[in-house]
Amino acid sequence: MKNVKVLGSGCRNCETTAKLISEVAAAKGVAIDLEKVTDMAAILGYGVMTTPGVVIDGQVVHAGGVPERGKIEGWLAP
Repeated sequence: MKNVKVLGSGCRNCETTAKLISEVAAAKGVAIDLEKVTDMAAILGYGVMTTPGVVIDGQVVHAGGVPERGKIEGWLAP
């Protein structure tokens, strides 16, 4: 199971990113533990200055804007 964190204030782009990640994971049959992180100190702790940010298994893979579906598929590949 992959641990996925969406970092952001809860804005529309953050919600869209979380939804898209869930959809891609379901389509690929990948089990994920999705967590939304809204605490600004925690977000800055990852070094993310623009949201939404995405952290997978402890590694920042994206920051700023909604990621493309193809990128997400790559992150969730085995």
